[in-house]
Amino acid sequence: MTTVDATRPVTGGVDTHLDVNVAAALDAIGGLLGVAEFPTTPAGHRRPAEFLASFGTLTRVGVEGTGSYGAGLSRYLRGSGVEVVEVDRPNRQSRRRTGKSDPVDAVEAARAALSGRAQGEGKSRDGNAEAIRALVVAKRSSRSTKIQTLNQIRHLGFTAPEELRSRLKGVSRQHLGAIAAALRPRAGGDPVVFATKTALSLLGHRVLVLDAERERLNLLLGELVKKTAPQLLEIHGVGVDTAATLLVAAGDNPGRIRSEAAWAHLCGVAPIQASSGKVTRVRLDRGGDRQANSALWGVVITRLRSDPRIQAYMERRLKEGRSKPEVIRVLKRYVAREVYHRLPRA
Repeated sequence: MTTVDATRPVTGGVDTHLDVNVAAALDAIGGLLGVAEFPTTPAGHRRPAEFLASFGTLTRVGVEGTGSYGAGLSRYLRGSGVEVVEVDRPNRQSRRRTGKSDPVDAVEAARAALSGRAQGEGKSRDGNAEAIRALVVAKRSSRSTKIQTLNQIRHLGFTAPEELRSRLKGVSRQHLGAIAAALRPRAGGDPVVFATKTALSLLGHRVLVLDAERERLNLLLGELVKKTAPQLLEIHGVGVDTAATLLVAAGDNPGRIRSEAAWAHLCGVAPIQASSGKVTRVRLDRGGDRQANSALWGVVITRLRSDPRIQAYMERRLKEGRSKPEVIRVLKRYVAREVYHRLPRA
């Protein structure tokens, strides 16, 4: 019979998937204690924690995909008082050399958490920021679907019989959906006219439904953002959509972002050292949350259009030899600093 030392510190690692999670346990010096596979069910979230804790005192767990397949497991572990560390995918070069399997990835996640190579606290996804994220997903889908539908109406109008073509010609995108929805197809005449009118009418009604969806989503988003971080809306250039994007990037536990520099890195606006030999320079950070990066860009563009101080700053830096994209990157960094101090801390 094997005796388990209850005081032995244990670090776990989990490779997450849609249907199964693979968990690995390591001791304090990186020795492998065990690997097992569990289903992604409520009971399946409890069993990996019990499995890892069976080897000793579970101190932390490295989870790959805390924001996707690992979200449910991460919530359960946090609720059990276990520290959850977000682990990136294994290095591709190393994977090509040593191969890939779910147990290997689970062990690598545990080693990343044990060594400190992975230190980022995963998003908790259990509060207003997660609710905002869900609404933002729906709103973006609604927007893209409406654009696609209006393009289909426009192209059908280009190729429609002359009576329909002339009716839709010159109609603005703002009114195109309503005009198409008002068409009344009647069977018994020209089959092309009937089919085209039917298609246009259905697409037009789709646009009207999407407009109603967007109004409702805007109302819900506005209420949630004002409740969560009204101070963000006080920043010049930050509206509800921009604030929602930034709150989603920060997550429900923004305390995991330990400094203003870490926030800038998360948003992809921190300068990255690219110096070599006698050349000293920094380069653009192409990583980070690209939606948050785009939101900061929007704030900068708004200020360039309306704030005389920012306009003067741009003009001065251009005279110094900077390019416009370079100045915009600098301004994004300034905006990121301003946003960081307005993020909710509770």
